Amino acid sequence: MTSRVIVIPMRRAHSNHAEVARSIGVDIIAGRYDEGARLPGDAELTAMFGVSRPVLRESVKTLVAKGLLTTKARVGTVVRERGAWNMFDADVLAWHLDAGIDKRFLGDLAEIRLAVEPRAAALAAMRRTEADIAELQGSMDRMRREAPDSVGFADADLALHIAVVNASGNLFMRSIGNVIEAALRASFLLSAPVERQDRETVLLWHQRIVDAIAAGDAEAAAAAIVEVIHNGMRRHEAPSATPAATGASVNVESVDWL
Repeated sequence: MTSRVIVIPMRRAHSNHAEVARSIGVDIIAGRYDEGARLPGDAELTAMFGVSRPVLRESVKTLVAKGLLTTKARVGTVVRERGAWNMFDADVLAWHLDAGIDKRFLGDLAEIRLAVEPRAAALAAMRRTEADIAELQGSMDRMRREAPDSVGFADADLALHIAVVNASGNLFMRSIGNVIEAALRASFLLSAPVERQDRETVLLWHQRIVDAIAAGDAEAAAAAIVEVIHNGMRRHEAPSATPAATGASVNVESVDWL
């Protein structure tokens, strides 16, 4: 990456209270409100966002549920410490990308993926069904058909990784889908594999994941997914890393997370 902090626009909220929650959430994550700081009062916030008090209160409830805020009698609404934030929440991850991410954040995403996805791939190799194999190969075929800097390629890449954790049969591993989405969205927009060799490498190792799971080879499946994650990290570090087109986004609304 050429800059310390990269902003990656995410999909927008679809309601007034969700948009207010997103705006406050991004401000908290970006450090515009410090940990322990009290938010402005209701009157100021409703005027700032042009919404009613019920909409504002619903937004605050959303942020409390995600661990970003707490409400205290006679004190008001206070920003919680980062350790209390629900980092597996889809919105919290999205707001981090909106607020701007650095190498530390990318590294943290990679570390949690390395802690879970290889084991998920190994379990998938032991538990996969014919339907799982068809889903994996279908995603692989889509990746081959799409240009490497296209939304279709990113969609297919994400769908393949989600299919792996789904095939693991472990409900807790399935919950990592939001982390995978954030990591792959960042990877796609920071360094899409547009060079021919990069594209072939990405396709090769993803196909090895599919083949190993289909063959019931747990060790090979885990090793292949480790290589895929490390390959993405290497592309981020490369001075010639080529981001996808500005404004591109991954359409994940149709992905079955569970």
